[in-house]
Amino acid sequence: MDEHRESQEHQQYLPKSSENGMPSAENHDDSNNLQFQNRLDLSELQNHVQKIKSEIGKVIVGQTDMVDMLIASLLAKGHSLIEGVPGVAKTVTAKLLAKSLSVGFSRIQFTPDLMPSDILGTSIFNLKTSEFEFKKGPIFSNMILIDEINRSPAKTQAALFEVMEEQQITIDGNKFKLDSPFMVLATQNPVEQEGTYRLPEAQLDRFLFKIDVDYPNLDEEIEIITREHALKDKVKIDEITSFLTAEQITKYQNLVTQIIVEQHLIKYIAQLIVATRSNQFLYLGASPRASIAILKASKAFAAINGRDFVTPEDIKRAAIPVLHHRVIVTPEREMEGISSKQIIKQIIETVEIPR
Repeated sequence: MDEHRESQEHQQYLPKSSENGMPSAENHDDSNNLQFQNRLDLSELQNHVQKIKSEIGKVIVGQTDMVDMLIASLLAKGHSLIEGVPGVAKTVTAKLLAKSLSVGFSRIQFTPDLMPSDILGTSIFNLKTSEFEFKKGPIFSNMILIDEINRSPAKTQAALFEVMEEQQITIDGNKFKLDSPFMVLATQNPVEQEGTYRLPEAQLDRFLFKIDVDYPNLDEEIEIITREHALKDKVKIDEITSFLTAEQITKYQNLVTQIIVEQHLIKYIAQLIVATRSNQFLYLGASPRASIAILKASKAFAAINGRDFVTPEDIKRAAIPVLHHRVIVTPEREMEGISSKQIIKQIIETVEIPR
């Protein structure tokens, strides 16, 4: 009965079809007047997303793609790795996003001498009680900013595996659950590789998105300088207002999981993933975790745009930031200067879009 009712509600915003499954002539003529009626009320979510963008826009010039993907990552309960040269506002943007949310925030600067206990916490002997007490580390917060994640060795990086995947840590046989929402934002520098430790594939796979941040264009550069000149003795981050609570974020995250994805779009996601495994230019294709990541990300993009259903454009938009850090280019193609992004774009162009 519930399935039948949901099907009827879904039909409210789908165009009528003829017997062959294509939109009827009547609907084709009136397509400009077609009104979509959402099954889910996303107006409040949309308003808060716009407010987050507005708050970040008080300080950050441009970088709209990065901001969109960070918000989508938050709504999809994912983590993001931000990569870019020094000075392109990677860390600042992450801090501004955290400042716009009324949630706990921790910043961890990764260094070569950082130990796992410096992140997770450690057991300390209490002389008064003659018992060991667990002292929580900075990872016990809602939003974690890890600056220069590739500056610490593999032992410290591996300490994040469990907490990023299961939102819990295990210390001395005891499990500690972290509060929701929980999100890791990590930054790294792609050009200065001396004294760094490359993230292993298993670590990269924990990140929903890998966001590449480019230089601003001329107009944006002028605007950045103009704003900095106008600031005088003001602090940038003080301009941001915190307004979104942890309860509201959790509510929106649960709402995003209810976004409708038609079966032919699920097949489209699977076709994209399978195509990476058989591509001659890729040494390693994407795993089923990548399929789930595209599904979650496309739902988040749909919600941000005020739709309670996913379109092929949402999937295409999610594909590159979800996939390009999860696949490995063959050494021959890498020597030719072909990047994983270029190969994924080619795969997207070759896989037929469902209609």
